[in-house]
Amino acid sequence: MSSKYLPYSKKDINHYDNAKFRHRSCFKVITQSFLTSNMKHNCLSCSTGKFLVLLMIFGVACLMLTHSSPAQSVDRLANDISNKGEGKVTAFGGSRLGRLLRKPPRLPPRLPPGNSKGGHSPNLDPKWIDRQQSVKKAFLHAWLGYKKYAMGYDELMPVSQHGVDGLGGLGATIVDALDTAMIMGANEVVSEAGTWVETQLSSRFSQKGQVNLFETTIRVLGGLLSAYHLSSVEAGTNSTSKAIYLETAKNLADRLLSAFTSSPTAVPFSDVVLRDSSSHPAPGGLSSTSEVSTLQLEFNYLSTLSGDPKYSIAAMKVLEHLKTLPKVEGLVPIYIDPHSGEFSGDNIRLGSRGDSYYEYLLKVWLQKGASRDSNFTYLHDMYEEAMKGVRHLLVRKSIPKGLVFVGELPNGPKGGFSPKMDHLVCFLSGTLALGATKGLTKEKAMRDNLLNFEDLENLKLAEDLAKTCFEMYSVTSTGLAPEIAYFHTEEFSEGGHDGGNKKSEYVNDIIIKPADRHNLLRPETVESLFVLYRITEDPKYREWGWQIFEAFEKFTRVDSGGYTSLDDVTTVHPPRRDKMETFFLGETLKYLYLLFGNSSVIPLDKFVFNTEAHPIPIEGAIMKE
Repeated sequence: MSSKYLPYSKKDINHYDNAKFRHRSCFKVITQSFLTSNMKHNCLSCSTGKFLVLLMIFGVACLMLTHSSPAQSVDRLANDISNKGEGKVTAFGGSRLGRLLRKPPRLPPRLPPGNSKGGHSPNLDPKWIDRQQSVKKAFLHAWLGYKKYAMGYDELMPVSQHGVDGLGGLGATIVDALDTAMIMGANEVVSEAGTWVETQLSSRFSQKGQVNLFETTIRVLGGLLSAYHLSSVEAGTNSTSKAIYLETAKNLADRLLSAFTSSPTAVPFSDVVLRDSSSHPAPGGLSSTSEVSTLQLEFNYLSTLSGDPKYSIAAMKVLEHLKTLPKVEGLVPIYIDPHSGEFSGDNIRLGSRGDSYYEYLLKVWLQKGASRDSNFTYLHDMYEEAMKGVRHLLVRKSIPKGLVFVGELPNGPKGGFSPKMDHLVCFLSGTLALGATKGLTKEKAMRDNLLNFEDLENLKLAEDLAKTCFEMYSVTSTGLAPEIAYFHTEEFSEGGHDGGNKKSEYVNDIIIKPADRHNLLRPETVESLFVLYRITEDPKYREWGWQIFEAFEKFTRVDSGGYTSLDDVTTVHPPRRDKMETFFLGETLKYLYLLFGNSSVIPLDKFVFNTEAHPIPIEGAIMKE
């Protein structure tokens, strides 16, 4: 059908033989020119002309042997890359003569996802290049302290300069930090960490005792799988074979599967004894809702890589079961009983034990290719219903300045509302933004008419919550957020417990109780700033992230190596708690580095980050490994 605005139809364009619309070969151009001109008659009328014609025919034959179109060359090069390692000979330029005369080209090394190694772009503002390098230096300083005083232990105690095993003794900091080092191009750290994984980690599985299913999956299994993927696209500086990461991941996951097979329901037990692959419930018998529902990204990806569906089947049964349970406007209690398969208690919150249930509803749906597979649309339906429930039941505004926050229902919907918000809840801002645009920029999503009214509502809430989370930092004397904050409302007020920064506009909105003033170097706020910057492209999120990074540098850096958590962020001389959590290297510094870098590195429409910031490819979005 012809366009009402154009004097020709699409069919006309498709059949219009013009170089602007259709590529023509050199042979076709030459022969067409020759056959349609007077040259044909004049040349053939003399012996010299006949000789020239023969010479031209010979030249055309040479062109046919040696020429291929640009499109053909690109296609063949793509095929050559995809066939690399399969023993196929590269045919340069696609020519028969070329096969005889030329060796296969040496392809450049494949770099981490993005335009250039380490996330640099020649067009990036030098200020942000410098700031990104400051984050890398902080990472190297953190690794230096760990390597000096705690290598092989789960975590570093940077003040007392020794290591501790609080996560089962699997060297959790090493595996958590490995993909961060790969993304940053910290090649020496990649080599050291990779060598330790290759020589030490598997033997730990057969020696160590009890681990938590959730913590081990998100930190160790997730870290190994991400390292496997990134080692296939980084520039080859790591001497550890990428196969080691996958073999070790399978070894670990095979032991963790006992948590699923030992349970009488689809809900796994929380604790696993690695050395004998046995499992049992946590003391008290209950599992955390967030923990049983935050295993699926990792187990799905392992099934994809290994070709064995058993990992995905076990993990996805949990979400399929949760789909059938009663909820409160999509919201769920924070405990579940693996013996009965039912929720336990009425406590509803998006902080500890509840948070990543909502995160993985969205991210597993995205991982499975979103709308491309109708078998997983129930996940998005559950996510959308839950976000409506959040907006209706949990979102409030503080007084006097109106900060938007997410509170709790400790006794369910029939009980009272609590204006308490864990720092952990700050993950929600990034999740809402990701759910709205599916990783695209807001500008592109709007231009392509991909956002509905609910998406826009969620995006607005995401930005409002990011503002609140940032103010939880700026309201304190150190510029670092407490573990938990309360908000001044009409129903709740508690004097004498502000953050200490009297210059803050929100000093009377945010209440910080003495028991909640500690800071554990958590990543949730900078995670959301990273996602929101990628999606909105608003530079304020970078500036906020830089302020937070400067506060970490000022108050948590330990000169001898590493960074420490703090006991009280409301005082200008905060007591040190003497602990560097693994997620400081695995998440906090990674998100800050990516926030300040090129947005094409680990793009949000091709990767999902697990809840420990390990990037996992979206199915179908990345070249098959």
